[in-house]
Formats: sequence, C-alpha cells, structure tokens
Amino acid sequence: MSWRRRHWMAAAAAAPLAACLPEVQARSRWVGADHRRGHRLRGHAAGSLPAPAIQRRAQVLVVGGGVAGLSALRALSLAGVADAQLLELEDTLGGNSRGHRLAGLPCPLGAHYLPVPGPAAREVSAWLHDIGLLRSDAAGVQANERHLCHAPQERLFIDGAWQEGLLPSAEGRPATLAQYRRFAQQVRQAQQQLGFAMPSHHARWTAGHQALDALPFATWLAREGLDDMRLLGHLDYACRDDYGAGIGSVSAWAGLHYFASRHGFEVPGDGDDPGSDREGVFTWPEGNAWLVRELASPLAGRLHAGRTVLRVSEGRQSVQVLAWDEARGRAETWRADTVVMATPLFVARHLLEGLAPALDRALSAAVAATVHAPWLVANLQLAAPLLDRLGAAPAWDNVRFQPAGQGTDLGYVDARHQSLRPDTLAQGPVLLTAYHALPAGRREWLLRATPQEGLAEVLAALAPLHPDLAGRLQQADLMRWGHAMAIPAPGVRSQPARQALRETRGRVRFAHSDLAGYSVFEEAFTLGLDAVAGLGR
Repeated sequence: MSWRRRHWMAAAAAAPLAACLPEVQARSRWVGADHRRGHRLRGHAAGSLPAPAIQRRAQVLVVGGGVAGLSALRALSLAGVADAQLLELEDTLGGNSRGHRLAGLPCPLGAHYLPVPGPAAREVSAWLHDIGLLRSDAAGVQANERHLCHAPQERLFIDGAWQEGLLPSAEGRPATLAQYRRFAQQVRQAQQQLGFAMPSHHARWTAGHQALDALPFATWLAREGLDDMRLLGHLDYACRDDYGAGIGSVSAWAGLHYFASRHGFEVPGDGDDPGSDREGVFTWPEGNAWLVRELASPLAGRLHAGRTVLRVSEGRQSVQVLAWDEARGRAETWRADTVVMATPLFVARHLLEGLAPALDRALSAAVAATVHAPWLVANLQLAAPLLDRLGAAPAWDNVRFQPAGQGTDLGYVDARHQSLRPDTLAQGPVLLTAYHALPAGRREWLLRATPQEGLAEVLAALAPLHPDLAGRLQQADLMRWGHAMAIPAPGVRSQPARQALRETRGRVRFAHSDLAGYSVFEEAFTLGLDAVAGLGR
C-alpha cells in the first residue's frame, strides 16, 4: 500500500476524533530552523549577488554544523590543524540535534537520546570517556548514571491501558509469544552468521547483507512467516523511530540492523535478568543538544553560524566557497585547501561545481537513491499534569501502539523526567515533546502548514491517550524538519556510489549520515572523523 493511501486512511480514521477535540486556546508557533534560508541557495544565482565584501582563507573548511561537521572539526583541531573553520546555515549548531527552551525549561527539537555505545562504536566511546559519560575500570566500561535515563524509562498504551516497556505484552497470547521468540532467534542468527555493528561500516559487508538489503523488511517478515499484529506493530514503530519510515519502506537489512547492531531482541521473561531487554540510554531535558554543546564548546573560535553557503567550486589549487552572512546581509568568499561537505547529499549536489566526472556521477547517483523523511516535533507546555489512565506510571518515553502502517506519531517524551530536582517534578510547568515521522509526500504540507494546523495533527494523535490535554495546553512550539533523516530503503546501504563518496580523499570530501543511508548519532560522529583522516599530519 502506498504512503499516500496509508496516510489517507489514517487521516480518515482520525477525522471524527479531530472533530471532537475541544477548541484549543493555546498559543502556537513555528520555531527552530528557518527553511527559507535553505531555499535561498536555490533562488540565488551566484551572478545576482553583490561582490563579496570580505575574503577569508582556511586550510580546511567544513560546510555544515551538525554532528558530522562538528566531529570533523574536532578531529582537525586534535590533529593540529590550526586553520580549520566551519560554516553553518542556521544560527544554532547541531543539525537535527538542536535544542530549545519553552517556559524557561530546556527541551529537544530533534534527536533526544543516545544509547550507551557498544564495542564497535569505539570512536564515540572514546569521546564519551573524554567528556565523563563513560569510564573504564577493572569491571569494564561503566556509564555515568547521572546521565542515564531515569526509571521508569518506557511505557506503551495498548488495550485501553498503559503497560511497562514498548514491546506489547504477550500475556495470554501464546501465538504472539511464539513469534516474539522466532524473531529473537532470527536476530541472534543474523548477529552470529553475518555480523552487525554500530556504526554499520565497522561490520564486514557480505553477500548475505546484500541480499537482506535488496528486500523490504515487510517482505522478509512475511517470507519468514512473521505476521503477528503485535510484533509487526512494534517493528514498524522501531523503524519509524530510527529511520523515519516503517517496515514496508525500509530494507530487511535495516530492520534487522536496528536490533542486531545493539541490544538484540529480548523477549521479556526469557532472559536471566528481568531487565535484560532494556538498553542503557543517555538523555537530557534538551535531548542531544547537550552532546552538541560538549562537541562545540572547545571549538568556539572556529564556528561561523548564520552562513548560507551558495556555491562550492573546486579548482586546481584550492576550493572556493561563496557564502551569505545572514546577520550582516553580505556575501563573503572563503578559499581552502580542502572542503568537507557535512551537509545532506542533495544539498552538496546543489552547491558543488567543478567536481571530477566520476565523483560527480557518484554524488548524483547517491542523491537519486535517497529519500528523506519529514518530521514534526512539538513541545507542549501544560498548565497542570495530565490525568493518567490505567496501568503503568508515567515514564520518560510514552508511546501509543498502532498496527503497522496506520500511524505517523511516535508518542512523546517528558522533558522534566530527567530533572534531578524533585521540586521541579512536583510543581512548575509540565513540558512534553511529541514526535511525528511523516511520509515524504507530506513535506509540502508541512512547509505550508500554519502552526495551528501542525498542532491539530499532534493533538489528534495524543487525544486517545490524554483526552484532557487540549484543555490544559498553554503554549505549543513546533519544529518542522523537511528532510529530517535519510530512509534506508532497499538497495540504499549497499549502493557503490555511497561507498565511493565515503572513501574519496581529494580536495572535496563528504561527511554526513546520508552516507550511511540513515541518521543516527554514532554514524554521523564517525563519518565526520573518517572524512578528515590524514589531514594535518
């Protein structure tokens, strides 16, 4: 079934509910990224700009201030490259890990957690040791518990009540439990026979991986006889949460990678440790903006925000970058020995001129194969705590069960859940952050929608969980991500063009999670390091 038809059916089902919602008196507004700046680079012909008011020089220039770009700049600084600089489109660094404040409280605008890294994520692990989130002793690697997600961590609304954990209960459902165990066995076999790692390029790539990458996850599940509604709904949620699209859109490699590269798929009650199905998660009230601050703060003098890059031209001796200084309203040029394109690949394709033909073909092929998921994120300030439903107590992550293909919302997190001060939980503003992964076909709607229309979408999804939410809502700050993350559709991860871009070592290099075919912190951080390997030596 197409995304368009899925959305139509979901919208039709939600229409009576939306019509029953009480009139919302809350203030609402769009915040965060200014998508008009991103569109500026399309509308500006280089010849229409005034002569650059300033010219600058850098040994290495990084274009893009998300996690990959900041990681690349940090690595250059550590390698002794004194003249490495970074240009960022927005006024705030961090890409889709930016944060926000509402009612004086920090909250996320995008990514909001980082799983405790496994042994394959050695680059991320080394940095987390540097900033005090991990330490090693005789007992092994220990996480700083102050920054781990506080209990209760997760709950799921299903069958009219809340249950602990996000995997739907199989109590009294022997057929469901049997399918959980079969899928867990499939994940274990994939781990043992093929090997998976996070970041993904730290694992070998075999014909077995290639075969999985060629199939939609839903097709693979059907082939394996895995058709239980609760299992499929859970797997669909997991894929939408990490990849922005469900089991019908991502590859079987991506679906298995979600579990096999990290904590596996544990069936409650089957392990020796009753909590063995829970992975450690770092999170903060402002989400991964906390990590961005740790990355950026030592680099302050090298960071230039509010620069809309309009053109990147590779020449024989150097690379020239034309940028627009948004604050000063003037053009500027930068000349660098090497430029690292830490932007989404479709942005890099639009900016770059003078690439070698083979590299240009690889970039064009990678862009053509990449579809990005749009996201809607809403921070909701409430006048008072919500009345709770039956079942498990309020948790950090709160999700509504939806059958596969029948929803876009991903639930909400409670920004105050990570507070170390009990008084902030007992009083003060209530702040929730709700997430929606939209089908690509709704990008234009998202960019045109009013804040009230965006808020209506969010409230319609949350009304079954909290009928009193609309009446308690005071302020809604909404963030729209037109291209939030690349979707690992069939064939994307194994595309030779993507590998070629990762490995290029000329004057123009590439560093962005698009190169991995999906967007998570570990991939972006490591790709930033890899892109600048050898520079400064």
